[in-house]
Amino acid sequence: MTNSSKPSGKPDETAAAGPPMEETAGQQGAGAESARVPDQGALLGLDFGTKRIGIAISTPEQTIACPLENYTRRGESADAAHLTALVREHRVVGIVVGLPVHMSGEEGEKARQARRFGRWVSRVTGLPVQFWDERFTSSLADDLLRQADLTRKKRKARRDKLAAQIMLQSFLDAGDRQRPPPSFRGLP
Repeated sequence: MTNSSKPSGKPDETAAAGPPMEETAGQQGAGAESARVPDQGALLGLDFGTKRIGIAISTPEQTIACPLENYTRRGESADAAHLTALVREHRVVGIVVGLPVHMSGEEGEKARQARRFGRWVSRVTGLPVQFWDERFTSSLADDLLRQADLTRKKRKARRDKLAAQIMLQSFLDAGDRQRPPPSFRGLP
């Protein structure tokens, strides 16, 4: 990944219509050329952030998602080494990257950064990447953690990986994983 495609800085909140949600990283010329995420085998769910990545993992049967870790980004080579080590250790067959879109379904700068990140992840791991709607995952994670009566510090330590779990579970529960979630249907 070149410096020009590296996710950086604060997100631009201006909305711009983007490609459909069902686009895979392979369709953008990534390492897993037009491959789809397999229906069996462990999947990683990544809640993209420029500073931290929340990571969740599914069971090999792809029925249950569990929070795995929060990873603090350390640079391109360290991030690549960490993700490839997780892929090997957990025998991951595909990756689901949360796509932060606006309430209207339009994509802004943060979604474009997540798409660049997903294509990069596909190249460094050689695995197919599916993008999935992550709207409300962080606020839902916050609500659940507040209900658990955790301190602010403990909530912060769990938020990103819980958001990744919620997003990945939504993907696992979807009847048709190749189509956009219902909130995106009918959008141009």
